Amino acid sequence: MLPFLWCRYFPHGIDVYFENVGGAMLDAVLVNMRLRGCIAFCGLISQYNREKPEGVQNLNCPIAKCVRSEGFLVLDYYHRYPNFLDMVLPYIKQEKILYVEDIAEGLESAPAALVGLLAEMLGNRLQNDYRSKPANPSKPTH
Repeated sequence: MLPFLWCRYFPHGIDVYFENVGGAMLDAVLVNMRLRGCIAFCGLISQYNREKPEGVQNLNCPIAKCVRSEGFLVLDYYHRYPNFLDMVLPYIKQEKILYVEDIAEGLESAPAALVGLLAEMLGNRLQNDYRSKPANPSKPTH
């Protein structure tokens, strides 16, 4: 996101941020955190396959703004997964929570599926008619 858009979308700063990207995105968020905001660190996907991971440039910002942060590992909560299913499955059955799947069959479909994920799903476009579309592993159904 361009720097001038941060003020437009977060005019008072960011209260809570769930970090799983890292790199330039994390640096931009750190500058735009609100006083006494909170960051939950879950991952840094932009850094995993780099030969030399990027360093954080704006680490002074969360100190100056008294931002709290804590690491988050999903495995710490895995024992609660059955409770989550008990809570969420009724909403899915009642269609109060909707989800869209894009299933690609076979390893030979993996490159096209990845390109589709990165190209067409960027921005998370959902169409009203996603249920009526036939499954096609070479193109996302939404």
